[in-house]
Amino acid sequence: MADGMRRYAGVAAATVVLVAGLALDVAVAGGGTVTALGGELRADALSAFMLTVVGAVGLTATWSGMGARSDPPPSTSYAALVVLFLGAMSLGVLADNLGVLWVAVEATTIATAFLVGHHRSRRALEAAWKYVVLGSVGVAIAFFGIVLLYAATRSAGAATLSWATLSSTQPDLDPSLVRLAAALTILGFATKAGLAPMHSWLPDAHSQAPAPVSGLMSGVLLSVAFYAILRVQAIAAPVIGTGMMRGMLATAGLLSLGVATLLLIAQRDLKRMLAYSSVEHMGVLALAAAVGGTLAIAAALLHVLGHGLAKASAFVASGWILETEGTTRLEDLRLLFRRRPGVAVPFLVAMTALLGLPPFSLFFSEVAIVVAGVQRGMTWVMAGAVLLLLGAFAALARQVASIAFGAADGDPGPPPDWSAPGRRFPLGVALGVTAVAAFVAGPFADLLTDAAGVLGAAAG
Repeated sequence: MADGMRRYAGVAAATVVLVAGLALDVAVAGGGTVTALGGELRADALSAFMLTVVGAVGLTATWSGMGARSDPPPSTSYAALVVLFLGAMSLGVLADNLGVLWVAVEATTIATAFLVGHHRSRRALEAAWKYVVLGSVGVAIAFFGIVLLYAATRSAGAATLSWATLSSTQPDLDPSLVRLAAALTILGFATKAGLAPMHSWLPDAHSQAPAPVSGLMSGVLLSVAFYAILRVQAIAAPVIGTGMMRGMLATAGLLSLGVATLLLIAQRDLKRMLAYSSVEHMGVLALAAAVGGTLAIAAALLHVLGHGLAKASAFVASGWILETEGTTRLEDLRLLFRRRPGVAVPFLVAMTALLGLPPFSLFFSEVAIVVAGVQRGMTWVMAGAVLLLLGAFAALARQVASIAFGAADGDPGPPPDWSAPGRRFPLGVALGVTAVAAFVAGPFADLLTDAAGVLGAAAG
């Protein structure tokens, strides 16, 4: 692969995904669907929205990370794996078959395992193996759940794994079998989504992967696993109700918030800090899924977009910080705002978005999820979530303030040429979108409402 093709392969693939997602958003407006390959690929409002998120986050991470120095430098295999990664996530959100969705999620494990170990250091290889083992355990559990769900449909005389068929026809499935299938499938995909207590692979993998890959994994891979949870929940809810899944997801959400808060307080590494922030935000999404209802699910999808763009931006900026400072140890990163404004400003804006401060969309999505939870009788759960979110906010804000404004010694050195405006531009666009998304009504609000409505009883 020529150097130019290798350099731009990820950007080109992400651009194609983003354009396709936007085109599908228009095509499915008003509740329509688009199918291909005899119905094997199906896009409704939820699928189209998630494909757009994959493309937007992918473009932010690959474009902003392009040209950054790394050891070893990006290779042909690196470029091919990034394209495979984006393709697998796109297939996952477009597949009309839960089995194909499972295959796509497993394919992301294969691709990202090699990307996590890209630097070939001892810690990177250890992180890659840990990711493979724990990720494979998670998808294996999900596989057993999907097999049981297929068995339930076969027993009902309607053997299928098509989520469109199961959601529309709602065959007479055995509730006991569906209950076990839903529990296993949600548990398996929750491992891939980084929800506690199945999160232990996440900080190691995200801290050792190249910064653009960390941005992709945290910004959108976790959300694709969350998408799978929503699809399974929508199929199972009409059969077994929402009680069991609500309990599982609320417990995982609160536990994720608690674990993230405690570890953010004691965190000493920048990229691991961002990884634990992802555990926190996935906890918020789990709580939204537990609440259900159009408001909570629409807010969760807004959160997916805002978190994906902000987290990809933060990870790319952390890569710039590593290149300039030679370390990601928090105690060695001080006074960056004055010494390295070219990298400090994008990082600070991204962290402001992740902290959930207005006008960024994460503030409004979190408020909407809490309000929806209170409206649906989960007041005490939401009260606990708010307390944990405040704790995480305080821990993360203290670390960010120390990085940006804490005392430091030493020569700042020359500004980095790889953080020139061309590299910062996609971060500016991504963070600008997170700042205005919550205020954009019209077609965007309709898309979120339609996407939430696709989930039927789970969102009703």
